[in-house]
Amino acid sequence: MIRALCVTLFLLANLDARENPFFPANGEKDIPYTTNQTQKIEPLKRSSITLPSSARIIKKVTIEYENLDATVETRSIELKNKVDWHLPIFISQNFSETQSEKQVAQKEEIQKFTEIASIAYAKFFENFKSLKIVTDDKIIRDFLLVKPHRIVLDFKRDASIKSYSKKNKNSRFVKIRVGNHAGYYRTVIELDGLYRYKMKKVSDGYMLDLR
Repeated sequence: MIRALCVTLFLLANLDARENPFFPANGEKDIPYTTNQTQKIEPLKRSSITLPSSARIIKKVTIEYENLDATVETRSIELKNKVDWHLPIFISQNFSETQSEKQVAQKEEIQKFTEIASIAYAKFFENFKSLKIVTDDKIIRDFLLVKPHRIVLDFKRDASIKSYSKKNKNSRFVKIRVGNHAGYYRTVIELDGLYRYKMKKVSDGYMLDLR
C-alpha cells in the first residue's frame, strides 16, 4: 500500500504543470492586450493642412493611428481630384458644412468680373482664376517667367505709353505692369503662386485662365 502511494506521488510530481496560470503556457500565441488606463486626449474636432502653391491634384490621403494595444498602423485612400492650394484641406469627424464655408463657396460661384487695372488701350478684369483683357490690340507673343511667377504679354501697337503699375490686394493677379517698347507695349502680370495658364481669343479681347 505504501509502495503504491509513493509511485502515485512520483508520477504526479513529474506532470508538466504551469508555474503561474496567469501567463501563457509554452507554445501559446501572445494576444494583444488593452489597458483601462485613462489618457487625457482631446477628441478630434477639426484640423487642417495647407498645400504649397505648386499643388494641383490630390492623389492620396494617409492617416496614421494608434490602436488599443498601442500599435501604430496606417490607412490610405486613393484620390484623383483637383485642389485649390489657396484653401486648406480639413480633417474632421463632423459631416456638416460650416456656414462660413458655404458663404465662401457661394461668393466664388456668383462672383462677376471686376476691373483691376486699366490703361488707354486695354482694361483688365478678374474673376477668380480668370483674367479678361479687353483690347483691340493683337498679342504678338506670350510666355511665363519665374521668381516670381509672372505672365508676359506683348501687344502690337506703335504708341507712346507711360510706365504703369497696379497692385491688387487679395487677388491671384497681384500686380500688373505695363511698359512701352518699339512697335509694341509689354504687360507683365505677377501671380500669387505657381501656375500654368491658357490663353484664348474672345470677341472683345483675350481670356487668360490660370491652372
